[in-house]
Amino acid sequence: MAEVQAIKDDDTIRLIGHLLSIRCNPQMADVWHIGLNLALRISDLLSIRFEDIHDDRLIIRESKTGKLANIPLNTKAREHIAKVRERHPNHVYLFQSYRCQQLKHRPPQPISRRAVSLAFQQVGQELNIALGTHSMRKTRGYFLYQSTKDLGRVMKMLRHSSEGVTLRYIGITQDEVDKDFVSLEL
Repeated sequence: MAEVQAIKDDDTIRLIGHLLSIRCNPQMADVWHIGLNLALRISDLLSIRFEDIHDDRLIIRESKTGKLANIPLNTKAREHIAKVRERHPNHVYLFQSYRCQQLKHRPPQPISRRAVSLAFQQVGQELNIALGTHSMRKTRGYFLYQSTKDLGRVMKMLRHSSEGVTLRYIGITQDEVDKDFVSLEL
């Protein structure tokens, strides 16, 4: 599996959402927009049920760590979730597979990680960037770090236990750290 990167500018973030909507389908754009705002691993993002959303919070148990994630929903996340709910009032999952709806006696299922990965790869190839399912989480972490320069906050949001992992994860290179040392004079 190829290493994917954080998307580091607003225009590209918007362009990715637009291309996912027109090249793939609006559901993939919803995954992108909501995923950017929740910073969850893709397996947890796709497993969200509408019953996991309580007023302005998402409460789920992370599959990788077993930890309870109690995430406040920002305005953009709430707006996107409300639009999905309005379009699909009978869905169980936030990102429910349409294919399972066509099979009569099968319980609802979320869309697959593979489907999301293929859609993201397609748009990434078009834009010549390494785009994948972790790009949303990495992008959220990168922007939080850029706005706060507080690695501890980023680690807590991503629920990481190592600073080194978090720095690599969000794409902060030694060159960028060196530049910060040079540019900040006290």
